[in-house]
Amino acid sequence: MMIEAPKRTGRPILIVLHQERSSPGRVGQMLLEKGYDLDIRRPVLGDRLPSTLSAHGGAVIFGGPMSANDPDDFVKAEIEWLKVPLKENRPYLGICLGAQMLARHLGAKVKARDDGKTEIGWYALNPTEKGRLLMRWPQMVYHFHREGFDLPHGAELLATAETYPNQAYRYGANAWGLQFHAELTRAMMQRWVVHGEHRFCMPNAQQGREHLEGRMIFDAALKAWLSEFLDLVFEGKQAMAA
Repeated sequence: MMIEAPKRTGRPILIVLHQERSSPGRVGQMLLEKGYDLDIRRPVLGDRLPSTLSAHGGAVIFGGPMSANDPDDFVKAEIEWLKVPLKENRPYLGICLGAQMLARHLGAKVKARDDGKTEIGWYALNPTEKGRLLMRWPQMVYHFHREGFDLPHGAELLATAETYPNQAYRYGANAWGLQFHAELTRAMMQRWVVHGEHRFCMPNAQQGREHLEGRMIFDAALKAWLSEFLDLVFEGKQAMAA
């Protein structure tokens, strides 16, 4: 499905979603505002991914309730497909599952902690020295996952955290992975809190009210960061570092 920007400036961004009603949320809104069209595809529903990104300005693979370790054909196909942006050196952004898929493609493990601790809610983010050289980072970010990933060989760690140390990384010039979610609109977060309530009993998970209260406190900074980060990924525009 193609969604056109009000004023087209270049090639569309390939958007890969994992549920019928999934949305690219704030990432999609911001890309449209920046002049990109969106080419939305859902391989889980039978959509094919392109054999080349020559007609696209880059790609984003979003999160989902599945695991990068699942045996489903579409999961394996997406992980294998990542050779396309890497070989063509096209901008790629993986968010949560998308970051874990990139890690798997690069030979790293995706797994839960032995103690079962999750990151579901708002948690502190700590940029590394390399991350700080690129841009300012938000102090708190939003999570909804129970698996993390090892840092792929050759990747640069940009941000870390207490429970899952690999939060943001860069591989090569144009491939990026984020364990956290900056893309949620208020409506999306409300849906996640309702439909994901059964996960709030997991170790280290926050309760629904903490998700919504945290949004009022931390979301403005996260939103501002996301806009600058998308410019960095898709335009190579480096923001003023901290």
